[in-house]
Amino acid sequence: MWKAVVTAAVAFALLLCQSSSLDNGLARTPPMGWLAWERFRCNVDCVDDPYNCISERLFMQMADRLAEDGWKELGYNYINIDDCWMSMDRDEQGNLYANKTRFPNGIKKLADYVHSKGLKLGIYLDFGTHTCGGYPGSIKYLQKDAETIAGWGIDMLKMDGCYANVSDMSWGYPDMEMYMNKTGRPILFSCSWPAYAGGIKVDYSVLGKHCNAWRNYDDIQDSWDSVTHIIDWFGDNQDVLAPAAGPGHWNDPDMLIVGDYSLSYEESKAQMAMWAILAAPLFMSNDLRSISPEARTILMNKEVIRISQDSLGMQGRRVIKGEDKIEVWTRELDVTFLPSYGIAFLNRRADGEPFNYTLTLGDLHFQYMMGYAVEDVFTGREYGHYDLYRELTVSINPNGVVLLYAYPSK
Repeated sequence: MWKAVVTAAVAFALLLCQSSSLDNGLARTPPMGWLAWERFRCNVDCVDDPYNCISERLFMQMADRLAEDGWKELGYNYINIDDCWMSMDRDEQGNLYANKTRFPNGIKKLADYVHSKGLKLGIYLDFGTHTCGGYPGSIKYLQKDAETIAGWGIDMLKMDGCYANVSDMSWGYPDMEMYMNKTGRPILFSCSWPAYAGGIKVDYSVLGKHCNAWRNYDDIQDSWDSVTHIIDWFGDNQDVLAPAAGPGHWNDPDMLIVGDYSLSYEESKAQMAMWAILAAPLFMSNDLRSISPEARTILMNKEVIRISQDSLGMQGRRVIKGEDKIEVWTRELDVTFLPSYGIAFLNRRADGEPFNYTLTLGDLHFQYMMGYAVEDVFTGREYGHYDLYRELTVSINPNGVVLLYAYPSK
């Protein structure tokens, strides 16, 4: 029932997306992997904290975990360095190079190691005069830096926007994309341009021509409040954001913090489900060396990942925002003859008991008169067959989610 048959209409839609977006053939579904920033930040103290500092050892160990613990097979194939990996100065030729104490073998050797594991390596630059952590920026060195990272074998670039004028980003990010393309190496390009330009005050049709993904909003923090603020922002601005997403170009609500310190089990399920509904890149930022079995189970849920990686690439929308603090989001999924849907019931209540919520599929504007088969993505529970008028009741835990899959059925 999950197998999509891509019709001529879908193929044509994908062709249209490809012709109007970055033409490097990458990120046809939302990219997945691991990113250092939220969990390890800019910890450069390898003397007193060698286990957690930003170093080649950390990234090699995380690459080992992605490759050996089953993550790679599920699609988590990028291992991404963030800020604070560089030396504080460029060399005499103006080239960037890694901190020699923390990365004694250099980034090329690290890339070779990551590639030997069947994974891809991402790196961080900043468009401005300096990175957010105060390391050398790229604004005067775009071509040189593009050639440098391509020579190292980098597979993804996250380009931040600290210490830069927003007005310069309209030429700077496209120029960086051009220089990377000229190297001949396919490099997935994640831009921070809209996050610095107010999120919706950019032309997303232009962004889609130059970036595979882009950060839209504030950095995520290790808290449920941070997660819900991001979800609210995406819902409030969905009329601008949702049409901009699709194969090769994605809105990025930032990292998954499942497996870190603050989220409960229910909140962790909710973030994972909502990121799948939003067609968001799935970049974990946690410690894969010590992640709990509960967090691992959530992040490795194949059916949630299947929704995330749906080939149609449509970003979900909030369709109900009720006074009872229950939100309902839907995402149109793979096309056979008729669309299937992911449905997320998000409970914003914290009153201590599950909340029973009832609606019909007609309330969600589903249209197939013969009805849909409905099942719970996390539990596997089969709810049965529902026509457009039969009432469906779900029980949602506080700060939790129920994620359903509905597919046409007679």
